[in-house]
Amino acid sequence: MRSSNTFLLAALAASPALARQIPSNVQSLYNSIRAQGQCKNILKGGFFSQEGDSKNFSYCGDHLSDYRIMYLQGTNGNLVNMDIDCDGALGTGDGSCDSSQDTQSETSFKDTVASYKKGIKDLNAYVHSFVVLGNEGSKSGYVNFDPQSVGVEPLSIVAVVCGNQMFYGVWGDTNGDDGPPLVGEVSDSLGRACYGNAVNGNAAHDANDVLYIAFTGQDAVPGANGANWAASSFSAFESSLGALGDQLVARIGSSGGSTPPPPPPPSCSWEGHCAGASCGSDDDCSDDLTCNSGKCGSALRNSVA
Repeated sequence: MRSSNTFLLAALAASPALARQIPSNVQSLYNSIRAQGQCKNILKGGFFSQEGDSKNFSYCGDHLSDYRIMYLQGTNGNLVNMDIDCDGALGTGDGSCDSSQDTQSETSFKDTVASYKKGIKDLNAYVHSFVVLGNEGSKSGYVNFDPQSVGVEPLSIVAVVCGNQMFYGVWGDTNGDDGPPLVGEVSDSLGRACYGNAVNGNAAHDANDVLYIAFTGQDAVPGANGANWAASSFSAFESSLGALGDQLVARIGSSGGSTPPPPPPPSCSWEGHCAGASCGSDDDCSDDLTCNSGKCGSALRNSVA
Protein backbone atom coordinates (compact mmCIF):
# COMPACT_ATOMS: atom_id res chain seq x y z
CA MET A 1 0.00 0.00 0.00
CA ARG A 2 2.84 2.39 0.73
CA SER A 3 4.26 2.19 -2.78
CA SER A 4 0.87 2.77 -4.43
CA ASN A 5 0.19 5.85 -2.32
CA THR A 6 3.66 7.17 -3.13
CA PHE A 7 3.00 6.61 -6.83
CA LEU A 8 -0.26 8.54 -6.58
CA LEU A 9 1.43 11.51 -4.95
CA ALA A 10 4.29 11.43 -7.46
CA ALA A 11 1.77 11.49 -10.28
CA LEU A 12 0.00 14.45 -8.73
CA ALA A 13 3.29 16.32 -8.37
CA ALA A 14 4.22 15.58 -11.99
CA SER A 15 0.87 16.80 -13.30
CA PRO A 16 -0.04 19.99 -11.43
CA ALA A 17 -3.68 21.01 -11.43
CA LEU A 18 -4.77 23.46 -14.06
CA ALA A 19 -5.71 26.63 -12.22
CA ARG A 20 -8.86 28.53 -13.06
CA GLN A 21 -8.56 32.17 -13.90
CA ILE A 22 -10.40 34.37 -11.42
CA PRO A 23 -13.60 35.58 -13.11
CA SER A 24 -13.95 39.35 -13.27
CA ASN A 25 -17.01 39.37 -10.99
CA VAL A 26 -15.16 37.31 -8.35
CA GLN A 27 -12.12 39.56 -8.63
CA SER A 28 -14.38 42.59 -8.12
CA LEU A 29 -15.90 40.94 -5.05
CA TYR A 30 -12.43 40.12 -3.72
CA ASN A 31 -11.28 43.72 -4.20
CA SER A 32 -14.42 45.21 -2.65
CA ILE A 33 -14.22 43.00 0.44
CA ARG A 34 -10.62 43.97 1.07
CA ALA A 35 -11.31 47.64 0.41
CA GLN A 36 -14.30 47.63 2.78
CA GLY A 37 -12.01 46.60 5.61
CA GLN A 38 -14.35 44.48 7.68
CA CYS A 39 -17.67 42.67 7.55
CA LYS A 40 -20.85 44.63 8.27
CA ASN A 41 -23.16 41.63 8.75
CA ILE A 42 -21.12 39.36 11.01
CA LEU A 43 -22.86 35.99 11.23
CA LYS A 44 -20.45 34.85 13.94
CA GLY A 45 -17.20 36.39 15.12
CA GLY A 46 -14.44 35.62 17.59
CA PHE A 47 -12.38 33.27 15.41
CA PHE A 48 -8.64 32.98 14.79
CA SER A 49 -6.96 32.67 11.41
CA GLN A 50 -4.04 30.89 13.07
CA GLU A 51 -3.05 30.01 16.61
CA GLY A 52 -1.60 33.00 18.41
CA ASP A 53 -3.34 35.44 16.09
CA SER A 54 -6.09 37.85 17.15
CA LYS A 55 -9.70 36.64 17.29
CA ASN A 56 -10.83 39.24 14.76
CA PHE A 57 -12.04 36.85 12.06
CA SER A 58 -15.64 36.06 11.24
CA TYR A 59 -18.17 34.35 9.03
CA CYS A 60 -19.60 37.18 6.95
CA GLY A 61 -23.12 37.53 5.54
CA ASP A 62 -22.82 40.87 3.72
CA HIS A 63 -23.98 39.18 0.49
CA LEU A 64 -26.13 36.45 1.99
CA SER A 65 -29.40 37.86 0.64
CA ASP A 66 -28.33 39.13 -2.79
CA TYR A 67 -25.64 36.72 -4.03
CA ARG A 68 -26.57 33.93 -1.60
CA ILE A 69 -23.00 33.51 -0.41
CA MET A 70 -21.15 33.38 2.90
CA TYR A 71 -17.44 34.05 3.22
CA LEU A 72 -14.65 34.45 5.77
CA GLN A 73 -13.17 37.84 6.61
CA GLY A 74 -10.91 39.56 9.10
CA THR A 75 -10.53 43.25 9.91
CA ASN A 76 -8.43 46.00 8.32
CA GLY A 77 -8.79 44.53 4.84
CA ASN A 78 -7.71 41.03 5.83
CA LEU A 79 -9.33 37.85 4.61
CA VAL A 80 -8.01 34.61 6.19
CA ASN A 81 -5.04 32.28 5.81
CA MET A 82 -4.83 28.71 4.51
CA ASP A 83 -4.04 25.82 6.84
CA ILE A 84 -3.90 22.21 5.66
CA ASP A 85 -6.40 19.54 6.71
CA CYS A 86 -5.11 15.96 6.70
CA ASP A 87 -8.33 14.29 7.86
CA GLY A 88 -10.14 11.56 5.96
CA ALA A 89 -9.32 8.39 4.10
CA LEU A 90 -5.59 9.04 3.78
CA GLY A 91 -5.23 11.29 6.80
CA THR A 92 -2.40 9.13 8.13
CA GLY A 93 -1.10 7.79 4.81
CA ASP A 94 1.97 8.54 2.73
CA GLY A 95 2.67 12.12 1.69
CA SER A 96 2.86 15.60 3.12
CA CYS A 97 0.55 14.69 6.00
CA ASP A 98 2.81 11.92 7.34
CA SER A 99 4.42 14.10 10.00
CA SER A 100 1.28 15.96 10.99
CA GLN A 101 0.25 15.48 14.60
CA ASP A 102 -3.25 16.86 13.99
CA THR A 103 -5.18 14.30 11.98
CA GLN A 104 -8.47 12.48 12.27
CA SER A 105 -9.38 9.23 10.54
CA GLU A 106 -12.65 10.61 9.17
CA THR A 107 -14.22 13.83 7.92
CA SER A 108 -17.45 15.34 9.17
CA PHE A 109 -19.66 14.09 6.33
CA LYS A 110 -18.15 10.65 5.89
CA ASP A 111 -21.55 8.95 6.11
CA THR A 112 -22.98 11.08 3.32
CA VAL A 113 -19.98 10.39 1.10
CA ALA A 114 -20.36 6.66 1.71
CA SER A 115 -24.10 6.85 0.96
CA TYR A 116 -23.28 8.04 -2.57
CA LYS A 117 -22.06 4.47 -3.26
CA LYS A 118 -19.23 5.55 -5.54
CA GLY A 119 -16.67 3.10 -4.22
CA ILE A 120 -15.21 5.38 -1.54
CA LYS A 121 -15.95 5.51 2.16
CA ASP A 122 -14.76 9.05 2.89
CA LEU A 123 -13.09 12.08 1.36
CA ASN A 124 -9.39 11.73 0.59
CA ALA A 125 -7.28 14.74 1.56
CA TYR A 126 -4.78 13.89 -1.20
CA VAL A 127 -7.46 13.82 -3.93
CA HIS A 128 -10.62 15.73 -3.05
CA SER A 129 -10.64 19.50 -2.95
CA PHE A 130 -12.50 20.21 0.25
CA VAL A 131 -12.80 23.17 2.60
CA VAL A 132 -13.20 23.19 6.37
CA LEU A 133 -16.11 25.35 7.52
CA GLY A 134 -18.02 25.44 10.80
CA ASN A 135 -16.79 25.15 14.36
CA GLU A 136 -18.20 22.66 16.85
CA GLY A 137 -17.06 21.92 20.36
CA SER A 138 -18.10 21.73 23.98
CA LYS A 139 -14.95 23.18 25.55
CA SER A 140 -15.65 26.17 27.77
CA GLY A 141 -15.29 29.41 25.85
CA TYR A 142 -15.13 27.73 22.46
CA VAL A 143 -17.00 29.62 19.72
CA ASN A 144 -19.42 27.44 17.76
CA PHE A 145 -20.89 28.13 14.34
CA ASP A 146 -22.89 25.88 12.00
CA PRO A 147 -22.97 27.08 8.34
CA GLN A 148 -26.22 25.16 7.90
CA SER A 149 -27.86 27.81 10.07
CA VAL A 150 -27.56 30.22 7.13
CA GLY A 151 -28.30 27.73 4.35
CA VAL A 152 -24.86 26.32 3.49
CA GLU A 153 -25.31 22.59 2.94
CA PRO A 154 -22.81 19.77 3.61
CA LEU A 155 -20.71 18.83 0.57
CA SER A 156 -21.85 21.96 -1.28
CA ILE A 157 -19.62 23.96 -3.62
CA VAL A 158 -17.07 26.41 -2.19
CA ALA A 159 -14.99 28.67 -4.45
CA VAL A 160 -11.47 29.41 -3.18
CA VAL A 161 -9.43 32.38 -4.44
CA CYS A 162 -5.78 31.78 -3.62
CA GLY A 163 -2.47 32.80 -5.16
CA ASN A 164 -4.09 34.78 -8.00
CA GLN A 165 -6.11 31.79 -9.13
CA MET A 166 -9.37 30.06 -8.24
CA PHE A 167 -10.40 26.49 -7.53
CA TYR A 168 -13.64 24.75 -6.65
CA GLY A 169 -14.02 22.52 -3.63
CA VAL A 170 -16.80 21.23 -1.38
CA TRP A 171 -17.56 21.84 2.26
CA GLY A 172 -16.15 18.58 3.58
CA ASP A 173 -15.04 18.97 7.19
CA THR A 174 -15.51 21.02 10.36
CA ASN A 175 -13.21 22.43 13.02
CA GLY A 176 -13.16 20.84 16.47
CA ASP A 177 -12.21 22.27 19.85
CA ASP A 178 -8.72 20.80 20.26
CA GLY A 179 -7.38 24.37 20.10
CA PRO A 180 -8.69 27.90 19.57
CA PRO A 181 -11.67 28.29 17.20
CA LEU A 182 -9.95 28.51 13.82
CA VAL A 183 -11.04 29.39 10.28
CA GLY A 184 -9.27 29.01 6.95
CA GLU A 185 -8.37 25.38 6.20
CA VAL A 186 -8.47 23.10 3.14
CA SER A 187 -7.51 19.58 2.13
CA ASP A 188 -3.86 18.84 1.39
CA SER A 189 -4.54 18.56 -2.35
CA LEU A 190 -6.29 21.91 -2.58
CA GLY A 191 -3.60 23.64 -0.57
CA ARG A 192 -0.90 22.26 -2.86
CA ALA A 193 -2.84 23.35 -5.94
CA CYS A 194 -2.81 26.87 -4.51
CA TYR A 195 0.72 27.11 -3.13
CA GLY A 196 2.66 23.98 -4.11
CA ASN A 197 5.14 22.48 -1.66
CA ALA A 198 5.15 25.65 0.45
CA VAL A 199 2.24 24.12 2.39
CA ASN A 200 1.89 20.71 4.01
CA GLY A 201 0.51 19.05 7.11
CA ASN A 202 2.67 21.24 9.33
CA ALA A 203 3.13 24.38 7.21
CA ALA A 204 0.42 26.89 6.37
CA HIS A 205 0.08 29.85 4.01
CA ASP A 206 0.03 32.46 6.74
CA ALA A 207 -0.94 35.57 4.77
CA ASN A 208 -4.58 36.53 5.32
CA ASP A 209 -5.32 36.95 1.62
CA VAL A 210 -7.41 33.87 0.79
CA LEU A 211 -11.11 34.23 -0.05
CA TYR A 212 -13.44 31.30 0.67
CA ILE A 213 -16.90 31.69 -0.90
CA ALA A 214 -19.58 29.22 0.27
CA PHE A 215 -22.86 29.10 -1.67
CA THR A 216 -26.19 28.59 0.06
CA GLY A 217 -29.11 26.40 -1.00
CA GLN A 218 -29.66 22.84 -2.16
CA ASP A 219 -28.79 23.90 -5.71
CA ALA A 220 -25.17 24.29 -4.57
CA VAL A 221 -24.89 20.58 -3.69
CA PRO A 222 -23.56 18.39 -6.52
CA GLY A 223 -24.93 15.25 -4.86
CA ALA A 224 -24.04 11.69 -5.74
CA ASN A 225 -23.97 12.16 -9.49
CA GLY A 226 -22.84 15.76 -9.79
CA ALA A 227 -19.15 15.21 -9.04
CA ASN A 228 -16.50 12.58 -9.71
CA TRP A 229 -16.29 11.32 -6.14
CA ALA A 230 -14.32 8.24 -7.22
CA ALA A 231 -11.63 10.34 -8.91
CA SER A 232 -8.01 9.27 -8.40
CA SER A 233 -6.51 12.75 -8.81
CA PHE A 234 -7.15 16.28 -7.61
CA SER A 235 -7.53 17.53 -11.18
CA ALA A 236 -10.16 14.93 -12.03
CA PHE A 237 -12.24 15.76 -8.97
CA GLU A 238 -11.86 19.55 -9.08
CA SER A 239 -12.70 19.71 -12.78
CA SER A 240 -15.88 17.71 -12.18
CA LEU A 241 -17.14 20.59 -10.01
CA GLY A 242 -16.66 23.12 -12.80
CA ALA A 243 -20.07 23.19 -14.45
CA LEU A 244 -22.02 23.67 -11.22
CA GLY A 245 -19.35 25.96 -9.78
CA ASP A 246 -19.53 28.25 -12.79
CA GLN A 247 -23.31 28.48 -12.47
CA LEU A 248 -23.02 29.46 -8.82
CA VAL A 249 -20.25 31.98 -9.42
CA ALA A 250 -22.50 33.69 -11.97
CA ARG A 251 -24.69 34.77 -9.03
CA ILE A 252 -22.00 37.13 -7.81
CA GLY A 253 -22.50 40.74 -8.79
CA SER A 254 -25.25 40.00 -11.27
CA SER A 255 -28.41 39.94 -9.17
CA GLY A 256 -28.56 43.48 -7.84
CA GLY A 257 -30.39 42.08 -4.83
CA SER A 258 -33.04 40.35 -6.91
CA THR A 259 -31.92 36.78 -6.34
CA PRO A 260 -34.55 34.94 -4.28
CA PRO A 261 -33.61 33.67 -0.84
CA PRO A 262 -32.54 30.05 -0.43
CA PRO A 263 -35.38 27.57 -0.91
CA PRO A 264 -37.07 26.30 2.24
CA PRO A 265 -35.86 22.98 3.63
CA PRO A 266 -37.56 19.93 2.11
CA SER A 267 -40.68 18.59 3.77
CA CYS A 268 -40.32 15.68 6.14
CA SER A 269 -42.45 12.66 6.86
CA TRP A 270 -43.37 13.58 10.47
CA GLU A 271 -45.17 16.91 10.49
CA GLY A 272 -44.31 19.06 13.49
CA HIS A 273 -40.95 17.33 13.90
CA CYS A 274 -39.16 18.77 10.84
CA ALA A 275 -36.12 21.05 10.71
CA GLY A 276 -36.47 23.85 13.25
CA ALA A 277 -38.97 22.07 15.48
CA SER A 278 -38.30 21.96 19.24
CA CYS A 279 -36.94 18.69 20.57
CA GLY A 280 -35.53 17.01 23.64
CA SER A 281 -33.75 14.13 21.91
CA ASP A 282 -33.10 12.71 18.44
CA ASP A 283 -36.26 10.62 18.80
CA ASP A 284 -38.30 13.83 18.58
CA CYS A 285 -37.01 14.60 15.08
CA SER A 286 -38.21 13.21 11.75
CA ASP A 287 -36.20 11.10 9.31
CA ASP A 288 -32.42 11.69 9.51
CA LEU A 289 -32.69 14.91 11.52
CA THR A 290 -31.08 15.09 14.95
CA CYS A 291 -31.70 17.23 18.01
CA ASN A 292 -29.15 20.08 18.17
CA SER A 293 -29.44 22.62 21.00
CA GLY A 294 -33.15 21.93 21.34
CA LYS A 295 -33.95 22.20 17.60
CA CYS A 296 -34.27 19.50 14.94
CA GLY A 297 -31.75 19.85 12.15
CA SER A 298 -28.97 18.20 10.21
CA ALA A 299 -26.16 17.04 12.46
CA LEU A 300 -22.56 18.25 12.35
CA ARG A 301 -20.39 15.33 13.34
CA ASN A 302 -17.74 16.40 15.80
CA SER A 303 -14.50 16.24 13.80
CA VAL A 304 -11.25 17.86 14.80
CA ALA A 305 -9.72 19.47 11.71
